[in-house]
Amino acid sequence: MTLKKYLNLMTFLTLICWASWFLVLSLINPAQSDLIGFVLFYFSLFLSILGTSSVIGFLVRIWLKKKPVFKQVEIAFRQGLWLSFLIISVFLLKGMDLLRWWNLTFLFLFLIFLELFFLFSNRRYRA
Repeated sequence: MTLKKYLNLMTFLTLICWASWFLVLSLINPAQSDLIGFVLFYFSLFLSILGTSSVIGFLVRIWLKKKPVFKQVEIAFRQGLWLSFLIISVFLLKGMDLLRWWNLTFLFLFLIFLELFFLFSNRRYRA
């Protein structure tokens, strides 16, 4: 897949995810919804944030021109995944009234160490 096709597809799918999130937001009443309503809300929001942060992160990396393009796509998508997970986790913890500074600190540190693991493990095993 070419870079242009990837960006076009990712942007199109991200717009569909944002549209589905707004549709879920407008059609589902959280006071009357069961588990499926919450799953649809959080899953569509997760995919929307993932797509948006991946595309923006990739474009910023292209602008900075640090590494080859295929590597920048991989890193941008992975970091978009971490950011999406962090945001959804914060929303879920807040919704369950469990959001405390220490929970957020541990979650943030876990994601930082996870990203550092991926960054340093790729450097070690290069041929």
